[in-house]
Amino acid sequence: MYDWVVLWEWVEIAARWLHVITAIAWIGSSFYFIALDLGLHRDRNLATGADGEEWQVHGGGFYHIQKYLVAPAEMPDHLVWFKWESYATWLSGFAMLVLVYYLGAEMFLIDPTVMELSVWQAVAISVASLAFGWVAYNTLCKVFVNADQNVLMLALFVLLVGMSWFYAQMFSGRAALLHLGAFTASIMSGNVFFIIMPNQRVVVADLKAGRKPDPKYGKIAKQRSTHNNYLTLPVIFLMLSNHYPLIFATEWNWVIASLVFLMGVTIRHWFNTKHARKGNPHWTWGVTAILFLLIAWLSSTPMKLAEGEAALRGEALRLASADGFEDVVGIVQGRCSMCHAAEPGWEGLHWAPKGVVLETEGQIAQEARRIYLQSGVTHAMPPGNLSYMEPEERAAIVRWFRGVGADDPI
Repeated sequence: MYDWVVLWEWVEIAARWLHVITAIAWIGSSFYFIALDLGLHRDRNLATGADGEEWQVHGGGFYHIQKYLVAPAEMPDHLVWFKWESYATWLSGFAMLVLVYYLGAEMFLIDPTVMELSVWQAVAISVASLAFGWVAYNTLCKVFVNADQNVLMLALFVLLVGMSWFYAQMFSGRAALLHLGAFTASIMSGNVFFIIMPNQRVVVADLKAGRKPDPKYGKIAKQRSTHNNYLTLPVIFLMLSNHYPLIFATEWNWVIASLVFLMGVTIRHWFNTKHARKGNPHWTWGVTAILFLLIAWLSSTPMKLAEGEAALRGEALRLASADGFEDVVGIVQGRCSMCHAAEPGWEGLHWAPKGVVLETEGQIAQEARRIYLQSGVTHAMPPGNLSYMEPEERAAIVRWFRGVGADDPI
């Protein structure tokens, strides 16, 4: 029989897989339509009254695509709406946030050396910050509606830098960058749900009623879609950052996250310019490379390590008090701590893998679930069993973890 921890791990795997699938669908369709819009031939006097057209070939067939600034003279019987890619990506992403960071708040969300928070406080800050993100962004768009759009993008960048710093003061480094990604993704999905889709529905309703639609709705939707286009790559980077301590566990993690947004702009600018047939701005790759090297340099500062241990609580406290814990401490310190240390003793390692340090009893208790899954249930750790962990030692880890009812997913 699967215990709850193994079952819970599979729930997380399923949610993560769904999130990746839907994100691919959303990003793919978004990038395609931005490229299509920029590449339309608008220098042709089309009999249909369309704004532009494009011929494309794919999968052995030819496609003739036309874009109407407002809408065609008559509505087609079947109209495809691109919305569920966005909705499903946000919903599955929020499910991941709940499964990993809310229900596992003491392990992944809260870092007492950063801010002493209870679970409910940390979760409340997380949810409130995501709501604030949409309100703040939407307000900026309305304030700068008639201004140069570059000014609006600068204001948005200032907001993102501020939130990057804020999250770094509230949560663990891993959670801080992940939340900045969720903050930005919520803005993007909010654009689809609150602006783009309602505007398109207004246009369709006007056409069905025989009224001439106002072109402003299409212009506003395009503005928000363009914002999403430039924010996509930084969001992907931030979502992957939790796997790399060099990004999240450094003193300047919030600066690194801020610079990632600039890289997203330079990369997308090159693609957008190429798709619009306006040249080949190679300088963008030079700027991107400089920003990337600057990020790599910032990551070389010492990683954030606790200056002493916070008091254990919850599941970690129960596990540290359970029978067999002393044996497990000896096993982990003997088989794992040469790599999972503040200063790893394994040749070629300069920091603990994934930022996981297993030198003290407190650290081992805090990482109990990972130890149980990685070394007890599976043989993933040590990798290749390089430190020769014995079957009896793995069994001892399993007995200790299961012995206190720690297989409750919550």
